[in-house]
Amino acid sequence: MKAAFYTEFGGVDKIQINNLDVPEVREGEVLVRVKAAGVNPVDSAIRAGYLQQILPYEFPLVPGWDVAGVVEERGHSARRFAVGDEVYAYARRPTVQHGTFAEYLVLPESYLARRPSSLSWEQAAGIPLAGLTAYQSLFDAGQLQAGQTVLILGASGGVGSFAIQLAKHQGATVVAVASEKNFAYMKELGADFTVDYKQGAVGEAVKALVPAGVDLIYDCISGETLTQSLSALKPGGALVSILHNGQGLDAGIRFHYVFVEPNAVQLDALRELADADKLRVNVSQTYSLDQTAEAFTQIDTHHTTGKIVIVP
Repeated sequence: MKAAFYTEFGGVDKIQINNLDVPEVREGEVLVRVKAAGVNPVDSAIRAGYLQQILPYEFPLVPGWDVAGVVEERGHSARRFAVGDEVYAYARRPTVQHGTFAEYLVLPESYLARRPSSLSWEQAAGIPLAGLTAYQSLFDAGQLQAGQTVLILGASGGVGSFAIQLAKHQGATVVAVASEKNFAYMKELGADFTVDYKQGAVGEAVKALVPAGVDLIYDCISGETLTQSLSALKPGGALVSILHNGQGLDAGIRFHYVFVEPNAVQLDALRELADADKLRVNVSQTYSLDQTAEAFTQIDTHHTTGKIVIVP
């Protein structure tokens, strides 16, 4: 199969495009023909070697954890899906090696869910990692309830875009933080209020909009924006982050770090929302496998609006 891979950590120059053996299909696993693969900042962090002390890995390493595709072959006892079924998945295995930037992928059948039929392959591939991250952050960790207010930092990116929509579907009030050029986009997704992180202290701007403060801060960007936002959190409020480790925070803040896990049941819930036209997926750009380095260069800007996707 044709694949993008690397044999050592480093910059985008380490990416190779060549043929690799299709992984063997074992018990409980299925072979998926990849129709589209989402690109995420974590893919770049792994390639650069930043997570090598945290995540076991083997070379050659095919990057990518988002996939939408077609079941091509089933291993022993893998009978939830038939050959030809259209599926999608968050494909993070315990050892990072066989990723989604390839023509084929082998996964445990338990990772798979039927893909949203109302979306394109590219849109479906943009959901799993970012959609599950937002879902698990807001509802499992943040326990967001109807009537509460959530402040989303980095709200125009892949995870933030889903977080706005999921929070609104839950019945929460959403304050979305990004640059002013993304205000219209975030409003379209359902944001009640928008704040430009470039225009002074974020916390003060949020308190002007929501004087009582917010129940939950969802941090998808960290850094100075997070530091400035903490003053807007209600006493006893919660902070959920996908980047910050919790060091140096006030002891009164209920802090949760989230590293998303595969969850087919939650993928089913996201599919139902998408097919009910309650979850939009904005794919801003697509790339071929041969353009994998260009896709990495784009995601490295940390200014992606919505999702970018590789189409093998």
